[in-house]
Amino acid sequence: MNIIDESGILAISTRLQRLSEQLRKDGAMIYKSFDIDFEPKWFPVIFTLHHKSMLSVVEIANEIGYTHPSTISLLKELEKQKLIQSKKDKQDERRRLIVLAPKGIELIEKMKPVWELMSKILGEIADNKNNLLAAINEAEEKIATQSFYQRALQLKNEN
Repeated sequence: MNIIDESGILAISTRLQRLSEQLRKDGAMIYKSFDIDFEPKWFPVIFTLHHKSMLSVVEIANEIGYTHPSTISLLKELEKQKLIQSKKDKQDERRRLIVLAPKGIELIEKMKPVWELMSKILGEIADNKNNLLAAINEAEEKIATQSFYQRALQLKNEN
């Protein structure tokens, strides 16, 4: 056990990041083992467009919970890979609508069985006495009500 593991709740952000990086790295290797050229960071956008066929940049940002600038850089990367395409909204010329490109649709078909496999394995990993996904949902709900920072300011002001 290292100092971060021993530090308890104070290192939760570090530990979640470490877990996330491990899952992302393994996810990339899983895709590669199926001869699929896919970066795990593309997943939220591709998966969202798979379920909601046409969205604006703002709608995608809201769906995946990323900032507008982060979403735009991800979309540029996906467009460069020819996985998505954008077109101007006929009602509002300033709005860009994003759709999966034929290459993106083809890729999803290849990935569906891999996603099923990953879901099964991740389900096993998260299915502990203290269910990981349930715990994350609960923590996110609390943070949505009042952020970590807001709570810290409140306590600081009370003392």
